Amino acid sequence: MKEYKYSSKIIITPLLFALAIVIGILIGRFYKLNKPDNMFYIYPRADKLTNVINYIEKDYVDPVSSHELIENTIPKILSELDPHSQYVPAEEINEVNEPLEGNFSGIGIQFNMLNDTLIVLKTITNGPSEKIGILAGDRILVVNNDTVAGKKIQSDSIVSLLKGPKGTIVTVGVQRKNVSDLLYFDITRDNIPLYSMDIAYMVRPGIGFIKLNKFSRTTYEEFSDGVIKLLGEGMTKLILDLRNNGGGYLDAAVKIADQFLENGQLIVYTEGNSLKRQNYTATKGGICKGLDVIILLDEGSASASEILAGAIQDNDRGLIVGRRSFGKGLVQEQKMFSDGSAIRLTIARYYTPTGRCIQKPYENGNEEEYYLDLSNRFLHGEMAHKDSIKFDDSLKYLTPGGKVVYGGGGIMPDIFVPIDTTSFTDYLADIRNRGLIYRFALEFTDQHRENLEKISSLDEFYYYLNSRKTLQQFIEFAKNNNVPPNKEQITTSEFVMKTQLYAYIIRNIFDNKGFYPVIEKIDNTLLKAIDIISSEEMMARE
Repeated sequence: MKEYKYSSKIIITPLLFALAIVIGILIGRFYKLNKPDNMFYIYPRADKLTNVINYIEKDYVDPVSSHELIENTIPKILSELDPHSQYVPAEEINEVNEPLEGNFSGIGIQFNMLNDTLIVLKTITNGPSEKIGILAGDRILVVNNDTVAGKKIQSDSIVSLLKGPKGTIVTVGVQRKNVSDLLYFDITRDNIPLYSMDIAYMVRPGIGFIKLNKFSRTTYEEFSDGVIKLLGEGMTKLILDLRNNGGGYLDAAVKIADQFLENGQLIVYTEGNSLKRQNYTATKGGICKGLDVIILLDEGSASASEILAGAIQDNDRGLIVGRRSFGKGLVQEQKMFSDGSAIRLTIARYYTPTGRCIQKPYENGNEEEYYLDLSNRFLHGEMAHKDSIKFDDSLKYLTPGGKVVYGGGGIMPDIFVPIDTTSFTDYLADIRNRGLIYRFALEFTDQHRENLEKISSLDEFYYYLNSRKTLQQFIEFAKNNNVPPNKEQITTSEFVMKTQLYAYIIRNIFDNKGFYPVIEKIDNTLLKAIDIISSEEMMARE
């Protein structure tokens, strides 16, 4: 057995430490006894806020809840930081997290409000409502003995009634066409998937199109399934649409980028004040390595969308088409409190492979100006003219292939496509602002559902709507909703208006697989991308 020898140093050190503690306690008591009555004794310094809250709760002239003070104070503290650090109260945490988790617990329907009544547009396949017998076109008038029709109840409030923990039961009273009595159904809530891939289809022979609306836990799997499906249909080129995709999980964007890049290529890296640089690199394999690729972006593309686009652009792997992205390059970390609330604090920045920080400029505490940036872009002409966008030469970077890219505020596309203003009129703006196209499409679908559900091709669909003089019906509908017809402006906007009208009607029956093949006819950015990716010469611009 090894012997240990005690030195005087080993004995004296604990005694000195204990003596220091005693002296510290005595000093603390001295200051506490001798401080003025109107002064807080603050030790450590971080306790100052706690002292203030305790003082208010104890001595304020009126009763005050320290819980409410804290709930109101935390957001104010975070508001002095960057625009993306935020506090999430416990009652909002599920609503905030659900879109990124890929599912929620509910009854499994898509619905909208028609004349102050909830109408079922579609039941989720194999969901609770479909299994129990709810049908598209049903009107839900009663939820758990409470009438929800004709009371101008907000759709969010109705959603909260229909949602609930998995396995619990909600009773709904349904009005069905050609049935005189109200039908009652007991629906057992279950997990309902929230899909992040809107569509995966062939826009042209050999050219696939995938639209992602966010980056959630299930996005990579959905994307992979979509690619495999399209490869089976002969896809050799891919257009990936990330327009209006506000981002989500970094991991999902990295996994998708990995499918395009070669082993070891840098995808993105993060770095912060207390967070050392962390690189994310591509691995071997990848189901998209042999595909030409174009990514579509616009001012609504942010965060994870910009990471994916930046990885493709900076590695000279494909082309970016559209308009400059939002410019969110800040990394948030979520920490939960024991009461179920959470804080999302910015801890690092994203950097693209060339070293670009894509975060647009901001001032701490000036959130309003930060989000007005998109409006300012429009006012300055950026949405319509590429030349209106000015970049600082100090933020210029070169890709391995020698292409110039810029940091300091979003991803600038390789090929700019402006907003289409040729068909824009005051008449079109008026009917859009009033939501009349969407409202008419819902009413028309409701009236013609039985016939529309029998249609099996787009040609039949166009023939049916044209034979019903649907556009003329809509113009009369708009007139009855305080938008009088303007023959000249209607002629200018007719194609766009008619296409949108038809697209929303077919979406109510066949969901996105019907919507996107119709709306693509007026999607100038997509049409431009199709022209580019079809041209070998243009794709050589990578």
